[in-house]
Amino acid sequence: MMERHLPVLIPLTLLTTAVVIPLAGGMSKRLAHPLAMVGTFLSLVFAIWGLARVLLEGPMRYHLGGWIPPIGIELVLDHLSSMMTVIILGVALPVLIHARKSIEAEHPEQVVPFFGICLLLLLGLTGIVLTGDLFNLYVFLEISSLAGYALVAVGDRQAPVAAFRYLILGTAGATFYLLGVGLVFMMTGSLNMADLVGLLPHVQDSPPVIVGFVLMVIGIGLKMALFPLHVWLPDAYTHASSAGSSLLAPLGTKVAAYVLIRLALFVFSREYAREELIVLDVIVWLAFGGIIAGSILAVAQTEMKRMLAYSSVAQIGYIALGIGLGSTLGLIGAMLHIMNHAVMKGALFLVAGNLRLKIGHSDLDRFDYSIQQQMPWSTAGFSVAALSMVGIPPLAGFFSKWYLVLASVEQNAWSAVAVIALGSLISAVYFFRVLERVYLRPPLAMGTATVSQTASNEAPLSMLIPVIALSVGLIVLGLLNAVIIDAAIAPLIPARWEKVP
Repeated sequence: MMERHLPVLIPLTLLTTAVVIPLAGGMSKRLAHPLAMVGTFLSLVFAIWGLARVLLEGPMRYHLGGWIPPIGIELVLDHLSSMMTVIILGVALPVLIHARKSIEAEHPEQVVPFFGICLLLLLGLTGIVLTGDLFNLYVFLEISSLAGYALVAVGDRQAPVAAFRYLILGTAGATFYLLGVGLVFMMTGSLNMADLVGLLPHVQDSPPVIVGFVLMVIGIGLKMALFPLHVWLPDAYTHASSAGSSLLAPLGTKVAAYVLIRLALFVFSREYAREELIVLDVIVWLAFGGIIAGSILAVAQTEMKRMLAYSSVAQIGYIALGIGLGSTLGLIGAMLHIMNHAVMKGALFLVAGNLRLKIGHSDLDRFDYSIQQQMPWSTAGFSVAALSMVGIPPLAGFFSKWYLVLASVEQNAWSAVAVIALGSLISAVYFFRVLERVYLRPPLAMGTATVSQTASNEAPLSMLIPVIALSVGLIVLGLLNAVIIDAAIAPLIPARWEKVP
């Protein structure tokens, strides 16, 4: 009986917890973190249960209020949405475990609202991937965006300006998307995605549908920080609190990438997006720009969080490349990289939070091997995640890039192969620069280290375990990549596409 309610139990649990946190926090702010943990954990249990149910028996559809679509609101757990839900909550749980000491140290007066906002963010993100209609996708998109703006605002002195810039561009993206939805609804009379799959072929050549689709892609591109629409991202990730950026960076843009996959490849169909509107070709070229520009700009940074922010622009480019290639191998590469990057970037930002807590900064120019002596486990976790970002086997990052290379070779897109290789080489430059400094640069080289600074100063266990868990997860995901593809990704490939190799 309970199983059939799984699609609604996931967001409902998060919503209930988000409401309870400020009420309980009014009595004692110490209750906020345990409540956030309980809500996220229960939602993750429901998500894993839902994924197992989908893998064994197929998609689940839930009609709110008993109203059947296209009139009623539908929540859908299929292979794509169930996998994304597990990724979102599976990364969020260790981040929230880590967040307590981090937010208490940086912004002790904001503990209760911070965890309430985190649950609202997760509600919005899971709602985006679960909803079966375009308008409710917009509603959940706005819930997650508003929570994201608030998380960015809880940061350093420049955070309000970064949050305002994020707000302006995020609102522009949502407006573009909503205008596109309105045009599509005007021509089809439906907002349900499954219904639109059958309706759109009859009107897809009409100007309103063409303009609507393009507007929706632009809007989602802004939310996804697809180059050159990424200008809000570096400041947002840099100036947000360590805990806030650790939650936003792994998840926010990946869910937007999911929306692009759902719309461009499934609702409107890849044939329409590639052959009639050349949207996928444009996405490929924008991906090239993101990979190269993001990587080069990351090299130029001297602050760790800002370096990781520009690195995210490049990694979003890899995901967009897989989407733009519009093939079975491309989709496999994109989905793997969404999952892998969420884990990799989560681990990296958590380490940045550890550094800020224990040594008071994340300034790359002040790094030397005393950091490795003080914080050996944190630097080990960073090393694993950094090597995965570069694409070193058998870590998870290698396999998603490998499938993107295979997809490019399959289409004779040798320029894409060159861009992937160049982007990986540049990422090696900025990540190995950090590793060289924390493992090899002698103390006092910059006049910043003292003998006392070489004593053990590792992060607390509650901040260390999440880093280690995510780092070990990268090894596991790499070793099990074939199992993940066969079980969760291959079944979502449409029958008319190329067969999974």
